[in-house]
Amino acid sequence: MRFFSLIAIAGACLVSCAPQKRSPEDAVLVAKSYAELEWMPEARHIRHGKDSKGIIVHTPDKSLSAHTDDKRGWWQPGKPATGMAYKWGGFDTPESFLAGLKAGKKAGDVANSYKVRNDNAVVSEESVGIDCSGFVSRCWGLDRHVSTKDLPGICEPVGWGELRKGDILLKNGHVLMFLTYQDSFVIGYEAGPIPTWRARICAIHVDYLKKNDYAPWRYRLMDEPAADAETKYYDIDFSREQWRMGPY
Repeated sequence: MRFFSLIAIAGACLVSCAPQKRSPEDAVLVAKSYAELEWMPEARHIRHGKDSKGIIVHTPDKSLSAHTDDKRGWWQPGKPATGMAYKWGGFDTPESFLAGLKAGKKAGDVANSYKVRNDNAVVSEESVGIDCSGFVSRCWGLDRHVSTKDLPGICEPVGWGELRKGDILLKNGHVLMFLTYQDSFVIGYEAGPIPTWRARICAIHVDYLKKNDYAPWRYRLMDEPAADAETKYYDIDFSREQWRMGPY
């Protein structure tokens, strides 16, 4: 009897622990929660130097350019911020990001040659935030951070004319989530550096994406869009930082 009970428990675990189907609508709602996250930066959330384990950290605050040649820092202590800060290797939820800030962790950690060279060995546990593939992983409801190198392993390639919301555009080193086409642009969500290090809605020219080797992919467990889904027009202010042509 105990043997059969163990089999039943193991079977139930396999079912409950298996990856679940994801709706495009749910993926977009999660993306929006990152892009529209509101938080209040404090001076204690800044770090430009080594953490307690010797990992070099540079938060994307306004003083970033004083410590590096990167001018894409954006948040300031005492001024309300919108959008989760980018963090190399980051996989935070909005809730864990805010809890980390409350506990005194640092807000983000930008990518650079040092990070790329050392990869997972230089992910700081003392910072909170999200990176581009961690962002997509969360939007798709995954329970682990899937890197840009490994995303093709859980996806199928699709054509540019087949893209639908919740799909991704992927190149070596970066990924963004597709929402829709609008005029000659892709409207999407991403966590990245252009023009500043944060999660945001973005508009990127299709020609730029193709020229820079982005390729369209679809998560294998992504559901069909809702039958009654409306085509939305996104009011993108092309004079502001929601728009970019590159580089990246």
